[in-house]
Amino acid sequence: MLAAAHLAAMSKAFTKEIDGDDDLEDEIAPLPAGLKNYITPQGLARMQAEFAELQQVERPKVVETVSWAAGNGDRSENGDYIYGKRRLREIDRRLRFLRKRMEIAEVVDPARQTNHSRVFFGATVDYLTSQNETKRVRIVGVDEARSEFGEVSWISPIAKALLKAEAGDIVEVRTPKGIERIEILKIAY
Repeated sequence: MLAAAHLAAMSKAFTKEIDGDDDLEDEIAPLPAGLKNYITPQGLARMQAEFAELQQVERPKVVETVSWAAGNGDRSENGDYIYGKRRLREIDRRLRFLRKRMEIAEVVDPARQTNHSRVFFGATVDYLTSQNETKRVRIVGVDEARSEFGEVSWISPIAKALLKAEAGDIVEVRTPKGIERIEILKIAY
């Protein structure tokens, strides 16, 4: 009972606040077992550019802000200090993620593909859906897929269905609504 009263009266300065960000694991999202981390040269260049921007520009700015904020005294209620430390953890976590992914990346240049009649990694594919809509996707690496640009991961259901098919082929894609049949119209590299 006395210990509980003593702890309640203890200054906040002597207790460590648990910040949810500190507990996050430093893991990279695993690829399915046995798969390589293929990436296009453009995707690797984007990752390298992001890494350089974080390391050489953003992180030094945040460190400067945190240093300035730390010199202002009471850190417990200093928003610049608290936000800055949190942002530093986010930046460092992203830098570690990018470094690990770049280490295991296997660059595949679609421009070197000799068989342009089949769909392989890096291909841009135009296809016709069962609702008569024409769509276009580009098959890229897991770490570079951006749906807003029509890029899909090579391990996605649509890419798996398209891989090794030829123009004119009708393939089946597993979707949340069930199996959809699509016709490949055009393949480009």
